[in-house]
Amino acid sequence: MPVALDLGGATPDTESLAALLTRWDEAGRTVYFVIGGTEGLDQAVQARAEYRLSLGALTWPHFLVRGMLAEQLYRVQAIRTGHPYHRPWRP
Repeated sequence: MPVALDLGGATPDTESLAALLTRWDEAGRTVYFVIGGTEGLDQAVQARAEYRLSLGALTWPHFLVRGMLAEQLYRVQAIRTGHPYHRPWRP
């Protein structure tokens, strides 16, 4: 299931992203993330994405987005396993 990272995409909080990924996992969906380059993603790529995800309104270089996405996926896994790493009450 392609998930396109796009400025105009949905902006779930971490708990909501964890719920989405859990639902997709339980449905047997293989999720992969598509990160655009300097010019973003081609319209054809965006059209094929089943979900569009935004990491916020700020503009980030694509190589930093990988690290930010990895951190969110780590947090999602912590939430799903009940690990205390993710503390939603902390900024």
